[in-house]
Amino acid sequence: MSATPPGPHGDPVFGNGRRYASDPFSFMRACADSYGDVVRFDLGPRETYLLTNPADIERVLVADAERYRKPQFGDDAMDRLLGNGLLMSEGETWQRQRKLANPSFHNQRIGALAGTMVDHTESQLADWDDGEVVDIQLEVARLTVKIIVSAMFGADITDEEVRTVQEKLEPLGARFEPDPRRFLIPDWAPTRENREFAAAVDTLESVIDGIVERRQGTQRDPSVDPAGPEGVSVRGPAGDGQGGDGSDDLPMDLLSVLLRARDRGEQTDENLRDELVTMLLAGHDTTALALTYTFYLLSNHPEARERVASEAIEATSGGPPTATDAREMRYTERVLNESMRLYPPVYTLFREPKLDVKLGGYRIPEGSALMCSQWVVHRSPRWYDDPDAFDPGRWKPERRSQRPRFAYFPFGGGPRHCIGKSFSLLEAKLILAKVCSQYDLEYEGPDLSLRGSLTMHPDHPVPMRIHER
Repeated sequence: MSATPPGPHGDPVFGNGRRYASDPFSFMRACADSYGDVVRFDLGPRETYLLTNPADIERVLVADAERYRKPQFGDDAMDRLLGNGLLMSEGETWQRQRKLANPSFHNQRIGALAGTMVDHTESQLADWDDGEVVDIQLEVARLTVKIIVSAMFGADITDEEVRTVQEKLEPLGARFEPDPRRFLIPDWAPTRENREFAAAVDTLESVIDGIVERRQGTQRDPSVDPAGPEGVSVRGPAGDGQGGDGSDDLPMDLLSVLLRARDRGEQTDENLRDELVTMLLAGHDTTALALTYTFYLLSNHPEARERVASEAIEATSGGPPTATDAREMRYTERVLNESMRLYPPVYTLFREPKLDVKLGGYRIPEGSALMCSQWVVHRSPRWYDDPDAFDPGRWKPERRSQRPRFAYFPFGGGPRHCIGKSFSLLEAKLILAKVCSQYDLEYEGPDLSLRGSLTMHPDHPVPMRIHER
């Protein structure tokens, strides 16, 4: 195997951590531009390798996925927040939990949730007034929280609970913003940041506990599943597909599935908590961000905004839009793809090799951190002409087919691809159909500035003025 890959020199103790923390997006792109397919640098105590070639990323995520695992960063905060949920679990635990969750995300069930998504959107839009200014990031996050709780927990969430979740996202996100000094401070140290993080997790768990309490005893009642009768046919050979009693009339929302598994002794209260916190956070945040960036881009590109509005008006002309209507919104889908290319909510994935591997001609040692960065690859001139420009035409089939498969991977890839991909895309298109058929949104904020945490957020409010069409 070859020598160590090239990369930038770092500082004593902190390595390249301070440069990365000050602007992870510029730092990663500069590394890719300067050093090629594999870049080595130090983020604090951890040797890190950035992969910039889609072929290497595909090997890590798909072809050789069994050789890699989610890395352990020695950060108890991640365990405290997400535990052993789908995002963080490994091996048999992940396989068991993924199998349990799969029926809740079956395409047939997802399509049957269109009505729930539209109902929540209409309810929220009823509060909008012509000419007012809203922070669109907060608006769509409030909406997607309500949708994920209805769709996957079979419950309603109160406005107060939604406000509580949104208030606690700030200290939760701040805890995972890059900071090279953090590894020097133990998680048990009573710093203000650690206290606020712990309090936010406790509050989030109390919201989850309230939802579970309201659902106790209803996990076998099909009327709680918002997918309704159309979702009933999503069943395995044992009724609920999870070793149940053979009934064909079981609710398939995720919470019902997990509660029945707990009744059978296959889940603990801790398993239940980890999956629900993971679903609540991951299930609303990424879609809300994708919509935030899409509205921002449409505001800056009136021609694209009009084409999306035209599709939205067509999709809603016969009544509330359905999953079938959403499938016909082909230009809107290209806009969403281009939005997630330019502003991928998940801007980098991490993996850790279980043994020494060879990538890009270099030896990558066991236990190191691999970064597969959507931000870097999606904006690379190697794969995209004028990569910083907004161009939905990139997603016409003839142009898309000219790029490597993993030149675009907003939902990851391989066996651990995002289980909620179909749900998120349908939700986003239906929300766009309702909003863009009724309103034009005009951005009135500063040039967009970004900050990195578990996901990529705007570093300021995103004010949009509402104009009725």
